[in-house]
Amino acid sequence: MYVTLSNEFTPAVKVPEIQLCPRAPAAQTPRKRQAVGTHLFREGDIAHHIYEITSGVFRLTRVLGNGRRQVIAFGLPGDIIGFPNGALHHSDCEAIEAAEVIAHRRHSLDDFGGDNDKHKRLLNAALREISAMQDHFMMLARKSAMEKLASFLITLAERNGRSIGNHTTCALPMTRGDIADFLGLTIETVSRTLTRLRKQDIIALETSQTVLIKDMDALISASQAAD
Repeated sequence: MYVTLSNEFTPAVKVPEIQLCPRAPAAQTPRKRQAVGTHLFREGDIAHHIYEITSGVFRLTRVLGNGRRQVIAFGLPGDIIGFPNGALHHSDCEAIEAAEVIAHRRHSLDDFGGDNDKHKRLLNAALREISAMQDHFMMLARKSAMEKLASFLITLAERNGRSIGNHTTCALPMTRGDIADFLGLTIETVSRTLTRLRKQDIIALETSQTVLIKDMDALISASQAAD
């Protein structure tokens, strides 16, 4: 996700936001299924491939020197994940929903390999990841708890939301702890802020993993106004 939380709510400047082009033959771009709770790769693994998500959700994390976890991104369908730091993956990547990916050779970034469209697509995705991470760092430093959570919900709605009348429902596959570690908050703050939004009748929590946005305009206002 590459979820980014800028004030301009373009569809999740996920890393990456891309237009999919016709794919190479299946033999050249093998598909891989990933069960919930399993790792697609771990920090420090040799990056033989980068991965295009076709279904499911991934959580990308790093463990800081003090042992604390930082969620750096969520990978959603359409995202490309696994861009390496040199030859190695720089984060853990775990499926939090059953998922499927298309594996692209890492060297597709280095040479055309006869597929100019794919090469361009992957390079653009890498550039979008850099931009998305910069936006995420800005969000961590400058937004209030309410702004962060409201922005996060808006981004999810843009990525996987479904209209129901005047409302929008969207999946919330990540735990409260995941959200807290992504937004730089505590679990208690995430829960308290969700409760505030619910009491203001801006959202409704249909289940622990589904949110109904009842007033999108109010949610956007909440994303732009300090506590």
